[in-house]
Amino acid sequence: MPETPLHVMQRGHHRQCCFVSDADYLKYLELLKKNTSITGCQLHAYVLMSNHIHLLLTVVDAGLLGKFMKAVGQEYAQYFNYRFKVSGAVWEGRYKACHVTTEAYFMECQRYIELNPVRAGIAAVPGSYRWSSYRCNAEGRDEAIITPHTLYQRLGTTRAERLQAYRCLFDAPQAETRLDNIRSAINSQRRL
Repeated sequence: MPETPLHVMQRGHHRQCCFVSDADYLKYLELLKKNTSITGCQLHAYVLMSNHIHLLLTVVDAGLLGKFMKAVGQEYAQYFNYRFKVSGAVWEGRYKACHVTTEAYFMECQRYIELNPVRAGIAAVPGSYRWSSYRCNAEGRDEAIITPHTLYQRLGTTRAERLQAYRCLFDAPQAETRLDNIRSAINSQRRL
């Protein structure tokens, strides 16, 4: 489905670390920026965890997702293997993706992604984790890689209103059933 948001997840091979230092996270973000520009994909939210990534993006054509993920994954694997003098797969097979087809689940999915470090116990609040889009979407930090989705834009008529409304979404915990639905959808690669 063209112009449909997608939740994408990719794990490190055998769930091993794919980001070891700040330089690795920065390189991956650089590759995301480069390849969103090349393919026209729009990245709305992301989190880079030590052993996996989550992206929320929109592609103009479904075929572009594969090209986008292949380019990012392949370039990052080459960088990682050269940097650490290793060989082999960095990523555990192909990425997983599911369509986010309702407005309600779009914002739930975005929250799910940006709350990942909190759920993992490595951050007390989402804004304290450096490798996520939360500080852009909730605090207004400039991040050229992020393209706000129209659903995010509808949160307010001004930037300040949108930021405040977005932060308010994080005040209430996500229901466990919604978390389970998001996990199930991405793992089975079905529509959310």
